[in-house]
Amino acid sequence: MAPSAMSRWTKALSEAQPVPYWLDDPGRPRPEPALTGAETCDLLVVGGGYSGLWTALNAKERDPQRDVVLLEGREVGWAASGRNGGFCAASLTHGLPNGLTRWPDEIVKLQELGARNLDEIEKAVARHDLDCEFERTGEIDVATETYQAWELRDWYEELREKGLADGIDFLDADAVREQVASPTFEAGLWDRRGVAMLNPAKLVWGLKRACLGLGVRIHENTPALELKSYGAGMAVRTPYGTVRARKVALGTNIFPNLVKRVRAYTVPVYDYALMTEPLSEEQLAAVGWKNRQGLGDSANQFHYFRLSADNRILWGGYDAVYPYGGRVRAEYDDRPETYAKLAGHFFTCFPQLEGVRFTHAWGGAIDTCSRFSAFYGTAHQGKVAYAAGYTGLGVGATRFGADVMLDLLAGERTERTSLEMVRRKPLPFPPEPFAWTGIALTKWSLARADSHGGRRNLWLRTMDKLGLGFDS
Repeated sequence: MAPSAMSRWTKALSEAQPVPYWLDDPGRPRPEPALTGAETCDLLVVGGGYSGLWTALNAKERDPQRDVVLLEGREVGWAASGRNGGFCAASLTHGLPNGLTRWPDEIVKLQELGARNLDEIEKAVARHDLDCEFERTGEIDVATETYQAWELRDWYEELREKGLADGIDFLDADAVREQVASPTFEAGLWDRRGVAMLNPAKLVWGLKRACLGLGVRIHENTPALELKSYGAGMAVRTPYGTVRARKVALGTNIFPNLVKRVRAYTVPVYDYALMTEPLSEEQLAAVGWKNRQGLGDSANQFHYFRLSADNRILWGGYDAVYPYGGRVRAEYDDRPETYAKLAGHFFTCFPQLEGVRFTHAWGGAIDTCSRFSAFYGTAHQGKVAYAAGYTGLGVGATRFGADVMLDLLAGERTERTSLEMVRRKPLPFPPEPFAWTGIALTKWSLARADSHGGRRNLWLRTMDKLGLGFDS
């Protein structure tokens, strides 16, 4: 990249605030008081992101008399649930290719359950009046290289042969550019119904309000410090008190799980995003995008991008940064070198938008596991359930995970708990320095594949055979 081009593109970042756009909202609700003293309940939910809030809400909808308490270490939605791109996908398997590779015998059922889950989210948005800018506009997976266009066409034909192409259309270069005008687009696959766009922070805040309305007791700024058996139930210690509960659901995702043996199954991967100022009518017309789909490109190091309700463009992805030792730290949330790279990529994709400014730039940790989709389990003789490892598609899948946890705590065999995906866990990550070395080698190999026509080297082929790898 020429220095003059870099300078021209990074000028667009001069006024960008290093805070998540979604959370930078004057309508952000006040936090609920921290827990002080002792409380008892039927169900204790730990974690105030999507995973915990859906669990609390669904628990009350299943049984309105159930006494539910939710603990959040800071404010609801401050982490991944308030920092993501706002893509709410039906997929429970981090995309159909990953699901078809790992669970070919269950993929039809997994697709059905995922579609039903997205339908239930849409119904909950209406039922609880969740003002979260929900738009079921679908998503286009775009090819930006000729080899990617051929791969998309081949993949589409494979889906048709397997009966999995319902609602999916292949778009050639002219057709995809008619939807969104970028000189880099070579082809696309449009999933018309399987993805919705929404405002992730407003969804969190709406879920919080709905939970409170159903009688859930929420305590924010209340980290859960210790979990142990207590009589016939469980007890969780917090800085200023304790909660005794019959059952506990853990929705802490990337943060250290209170069941220590679960911790080796996830690592934090930091992802970054930019948000532009609102586009003018002329700028929006230059881009097209009349159908407001979400977009993602087909590279291993991929971008995701979409329009907000006020016609800003969110542009994220590409870099996926694993900190040595798997530490989760606030200083990793800001990475100017990645912002500069993303800005250059943005104007390469949309040269007609040169002059547009970015108003926000931020990052956050994704709870990544070795199979790239959530895993589930129980502890303490079935009194504790957990779900984690969503690997970046948790906006929708966490609601399904909430139902899995509630099924597991009830001891029920359901179509969800019968799934191999639910019954089996991924391989854990090795200790350091092996985790960092393996992830670094995989990232290097993925970048090399992107620059060599998609050809995967021996390392990636070996990881594919083992069902391992690293997904940016």
